[in-house]
Amino acid sequence: MLKRQADTMINNIFDTHAHYADRAFDDDREEILEMLPEKGVKYVTLAASSVEDSAENSALAEKYDYIFSAAGVHPESIDSNPENYLEILGKIIKNNKKVRAVGEIGLDYHYDGYDREKQIKLFSQQLEFARDINMPVIIHSRDACADTMDILRKYRPQGVMHCFGYSAEIAQEIVKLGMYVGFTGVITFKNAKKAIKALETVPLDRLLLETDCPYMSPVPFRGKRCDSSMIEYTAAKAAEIKNIPIQQMLDITCENAKNFYRINSEVF
Repeated sequence: MLKRQADTMINNIFDTHAHYADRAFDDDREEILEMLPEKGVKYVTLAASSVEDSAENSALAEKYDYIFSAAGVHPESIDSNPENYLEILGKIIKNNKKVRAVGEIGLDYHYDGYDREKQIKLFSQQLEFARDINMPVIIHSRDACADTMDILRKYRPQGVMHCFGYSAEIAQEIVKLGMYVGFTGVITFKNAKKAIKALETVPLDRLLLETDCPYMSPVPFRGKRCDSSMIEYTAAKAAEIKNIPIQQMLDITCENAKNFYRINSEVF
């Protein structure tokens, strides 16, 4: 793995997908979020799983200058989702300019008992909603590749496929659709051959890094609670695969994320 000099401060970390409203941070959320910029974290985007989560994310984004947020309903929240959820999401987005995406949205067929048609309807509604308000989307897809790709080919959204876990061929098609591909600490795992092969095919200008914290901690923190500073280890592995320095990887992916979330021209 590529190494950095011990006295070199890593910076320009953009964690494009985090969950700091998660209960795993209830005991020390404020302490963690105040400390992250001191560890080289420049920006974080909070992905939502429900309308309640969307509101909590928006509040955190208002409180911390470096945090942005997204609003959306994850397929696992489908049974508790209110009928007027799009109206609620619209108000959250309208009332906070730091809400920069619709998400995370998508399909998840991992657990038994999922309702395929209901998930597809929820996903499609939110893609149409994002298109109508001209916002990018954060896509979640697990064990649902064929349906996800059929829907993305139909809507062709501005988006990122987060925590990418499909084949290199699917990654190439995502890029051809004009989307970004996001990678987590999974690429540091010993059994991550598929994710690494996919990363090899993604052009540097379509690559994003994320934690999905508190989950997906990279090696050597696997099994522990993750936070945004740990992207350094994911970046080191991605830099090794792309044969560039770690800081260059962080600089490139930070700029990509600023473009994706439309942060470049604005100061907060």
